[in-house]
Amino acid sequence: MLDWTDRHYRYFARLITKHTWLYTEMVTTGALLYGDVARHLRFDDAEHPVALQLGGSEPDELARCAKLAEQWGYDEVNLNVGCPSERVQKGAFGACLMAEPDLVSDCVKAMRDVVDIDVTVKHRVGIDQVESYDYVRDFIGRVSEAGCTTFVVHARNAILNGLSPKENREVPPLKYDYVYRLKRDFADLEILINGGVKTHDEIAAHLEHVDGVMVGREAYHNPWVMADWDACFYGAADGASSRDAVVEAMLPYIEQRLAEPGAQLRHIARHILGLYQGQPGARAWRRMLSDSTLLKDGDGGLLLAARDALGRG
Repeated sequence: MLDWTDRHYRYFARLITKHTWLYTEMVTTGALLYGDVARHLRFDDAEHPVALQLGGSEPDELARCAKLAEQWGYDEVNLNVGCPSERVQKGAFGACLMAEPDLVSDCVKAMRDVVDIDVTVKHRVGIDQVESYDYVRDFIGRVSEAGCTTFVVHARNAILNGLSPKENREVPPLKYDYVYRLKRDFADLEILINGGVKTHDEIAAHLEHVDGVMVGREAYHNPWVMADWDACFYGAADGASSRDAVVEAMLPYIEQRLAEPGAQLRHIARHILGLYQGQPGARAWRRMLSDSTLLKDGDGGLLLAARDALGRG
C-alpha cells in the first residue's frame, strides 16, 4: 500500500471504523535511519490501534526502527515479507525473504529483543513456482520459533520476476485453503488472511476458519465498506453514522493539516474520492475533489461544495 495508507487516509478510515486495526504503508529501514523520521512516523492519536509496517532485512537496522516505532507510540511493528516489487527486491527484502526463513527469524528476534509491542509478519503462501503447502508451513514454523505469534498471510504466491505488483495481486490464484490449513496446524498462533476480500459476507466466511482478515484496496477504493465492521465484528456501535458525518468530521482535521508548512488539500482529498462510491452524484464528488484548480487554494469548504454537488442539498 505504498503511497496509499498514509496518515491522512488512516485518519479518514478511523472516522468510519473505530476499532479496526490500521496499518501504515511500508516504510523502509533506510528511510527511517537516514531520512526524515517525523515525516514517516507522525500520526494522529485518533488512529490507534495502528501498526507500522517495516521493510528491511538487516536485523540490527530493523531493531533500531522497531524501537523508533515504539517510541513514537505505535501499537505493533509488522515486517513485510510479502511485497513482490522488483524495487523492493533490489533492497533484498519483501517477498524474496520467504526464501530465507532463518534470516526472517533473526530479524523478528532482533526486534522483539528491544521492544515490548507486538512484532508480526506479513507474507505470501509461496514464491514463484513453489506450490507446496509445506513451504509456507515450514516458513511459519521457523519464524514462530523467534517468538512471532501473529502472521498475516496473503493467500497468493508472489511471482518475483515477470509480473508487476498489480499483476501479483490478480494473476496468481488465491489459496484460501492453505491459510485455513495453517490455522489448523498452528492453533496457538494468530493467523490472519489477506487477498481478494471485498465484502462483509466474505469477511464473515473467512472468520469461520482464521483469526482475522486484512482488507486492503477495497477498503481504500470503497471505504464505506468499513462502516458496519465495528457493529458486526467488534460488537460496538460507535462507528460512523453516515457519509455526510464523515465529511463534517474531516473539516477540523483538514484545517489543522493545512496549517502545516507545505501542506496542500490534494494530499488529503485524494484519499477520500471513494467515500460516495455507488451513490447518486458520486461522479461530481470525485470530479471536484480531483480538480487541480479547485484544490490549489482549496480548504475544507471544497468538501462541503462537493457534497452539495451530489444533489442532496
